[in-house]
Amino acid sequence: MFQDAVVVVTGGAKGIGKVIAQEFEKAGAHVCVMDLLPNDYFVGDVGDKAALEAFAAKVIADYGRVNVLVNNALPLTRGLDACTYEEFNAALRVGVTAPFYLTKLFAPYFVPGASIINISSSRDRMSQPQTESYTAAKGGIAALTHALAVSLAGRVRVNSISPGWIDTAFTRYEGPDADQHPAGRVGHPLDIANMALYLASDKAGFITGENICIDGGMTRQMIYHNDFGWTLKEEHKP
Repeated sequence: MFQDAVVVVTGGAKGIGKVIAQEFEKAGAHVCVMDLLPNDYFVGDVGDKAALEAFAAKVIADYGRVNVLVNNALPLTRGLDACTYEEFNAALRVGVTAPFYLTKLFAPYFVPGASIINISSSRDRMSQPQTESYTAAKGGIAALTHALAVSLAGRVRVNSISPGWIDTAFTRYEGPDADQHPAGRVGHPLDIANMALYLASDKAGFITGENICIDGGMTRQMIYHNDFGWTLKEEHKP
């Protein structure tokens, strides 16, 4: 399906991004990874403007086109108490500015039927305490998704995926960790990679501007104190 397609994946050296890259490679694509961690294509900081420009220039020099852009690089998680001004902006550079800028750099090179897939998080709609930098970045990329979808209408489809709890080690959980998910298990990276390949395919040709939450149903489960065994303990209150 993706034979000889050019697929760009940021944060593709480990975790969800690595599995997405591997699945596109299995489907026949040329995959261009950018990550701070060692990889076979480009090592660089997604939060750095010059690094993004060098990466984009390499992709265009090597292939001259882009079929799929997956913005997956992981922003910093710091909360209200500990996060500095600089750290908060760093999270936004990785999580929001980089996807915007890479889209801008690649805009003249997207082929007809191209697709952008942004990796957000279920934290774009719910939070734990002290996660402001990550949550703001993930909320930002979710909103950026529909803005880009409108700006690129008729040229590139743009969608985002919001993963819930995804265990990148493919650990099999039992008991409460699994049971708290209506789907009955914790997620794994293939749950996200399979959706990424679908959204990039012609089968999803009528889908753009959407944010698809893949979280085993957790964000759909209402929780009340003393309901179905859930109990709020005083020490957990902010």
